[in-house]
Amino acid sequence: MRNFLVVSAKFLSLCAFVSAALAQEPAPDVLIRTIAEDVIATIRQDSRLSENPARVAALVEAKVLPHFDFAHTTRIAMGANWRRATPEQQERLTLEFRALLVRTYSGALLNFRDQSVDVKPLRAKPEDTRVTVRSEIKQPGSQPMSIDYDLEKTAEGWKVFDVKIAGASLAATYRDTFAEVVRNHGVDGLIEQLSGKNRQNGAKPAPVRT
Repeated sequence: MRNFLVVSAKFLSLCAFVSAALAQEPAPDVLIRTIAEDVIATIRQDSRLSENPARVAALVEAKVLPHFDFAHTTRIAMGANWRRATPEQQERLTLEFRALLVRTYSGALLNFRDQSVDVKPLRAKPEDTRVTVRSEIKQPGSQPMSIDYDLEKTAEGWKVFDVKIAGASLAATYRDTFAEVVRNHGVDGLIEQLSGKNRQNGAKPAPVRT
């Protein structure tokens, strides 16, 4: 009986720990709102930040990238060609595409001035593992621009795997271009093209894991 009570106590403690961990995990819309507010606050606190592309890229690396699943994003962009790539090629593609998107996102932040972000409340079921968080970028004198985030629940929490700007998927917009390059030059040709563009624009892919 004593052993049973000890095991039961440990089990209940584990359940309490897991419940506490789950309770601390932010909801997808809260996560997106927190990231947006954090980035905006950082930009507004440093009036010269937007004049320094390297510092903006560092901001994106620190505040935004940890919440993205770039392997999933790259799979969307590659379409059927993803399955034709070796694991090593898939990793290189993910790293180079990640660097390209960092440059794209950083470029958008360089032009950030008086905009505000309105993240809409999420309408989803508790059991949903994929959701879309809708938001609008508002600027005085201009029509709001919709930006929607597709997220998936992973072992590491909610991760963004695609962004839709005015209804257009950021990842899918590359699909036709990538498919044409793979058709003409193979997967290695696409990797080299992405790598060349990143070198040309000063973007540095994350190191390949060994």
